[in-house]
Amino acid sequence: MTRVYTKSWKGLAAVLGTCVLLSACGTSEASEPQRITPDNFMDTLMKGSKEDIYKQMSPELQKIITLDEFKTTADSFMEGVTSWNKVTEVKLNKLVDRSWKDQTGTKGIQASFAEDHKIVGLLIQPLETHEATDKALTKTEFQFPLKGEWFVFWGGNDVLSNYHYAHESQRYALDIIRTQNDASYQGEGKDNEDYYAFGEPLHAAADGKVVEVKNDIPDNTPGVMNAEDPEGNVVVIDHGNGEHSITAHLKKGSVAVKKGDNVQQGDLIGHLGNSGNSSEAHLHFQVSDGPDIFTSRSVQIRWSDQSQSLTRGNSFQGLPN
Repeated sequence: MTRVYTKSWKGLAAVLGTCVLLSACGTSEASEPQRITPDNFMDTLMKGSKEDIYKQMSPELQKIITLDEFKTTADSFMEGVTSWNKVTEVKLNKLVDRSWKDQTGTKGIQASFAEDHKIVGLLIQPLETHEATDKALTKTEFQFPLKGEWFVFWGGNDVLSNYHYAHESQRYALDIIRTQNDASYQGEGKDNEDYYAFGEPLHAAADGKVVEVKNDIPDNTPGVMNAEDPEGNVVVIDHGNGEHSITAHLKKGSVAVKKGDNVQQGDLIGHLGNSGNSSEAHLHFQVSDGPDIFTSRSVQIRWSDQSQSLTRGNSFQGLPN
């Protein structure tokens, strides 16, 4: 649940997934002629003072890009833009994250605000579409593998809704968390057990044969990720038709199946954890045309319940309790 950044408008971004871990100390209101908020951010970027926006950026963002670079980047990106439409708004863990597309749908901006309106995350980039694969659904019909109510942190067919979309191998992957009162954890969130998703039982999303299992990767301390074992503990199931579900970031020692097992839809396969390249307890779920998450291509999932909208910012009901 992280973002990659560069100093180009083709990929200018801050690490939105870890902003909650950053402490922002701002300049005083006296030095800020206008308070930038999610509601006036785009108007200010289009017509107002980019210096006001820059002043409100966190020190971490200002280390990534200078004021002059930000002005040049924004001015270049805004050429030809006449209007912006809001795409997503996510209020989570004392942050407000909002994204917009321009009138052509080919440019996107995403900004993340802390409680004091400090801008702690920013993404400015062109938007690509992959219409052919967007419409090509799996032959297998899947059930969501968790019970109860869940929240889509990343999901959808553009990088504003789903950062995985930029990568063919994970294009239609989902990152799912559990929330209460606009938070994914209780208390201070320092321990995995503070997170509402941690330890929840995971079920087979469809009938198939288990072809890969990993069960011995330690769960991370929240905010500290393990890039050496990106999937963490994982269960891969072959469902036939060249379709493999990949359920990643399971809790260490919780996997309830072994390689070679035949499973039926709904069977327990393990418990949700925080292993691998994960900043907090969440489910990474995708279907690919092969068993390897990095060398196979992600496939758009055909869900048995078509009423569910598994796109960023939406809550939905999984399997019945």
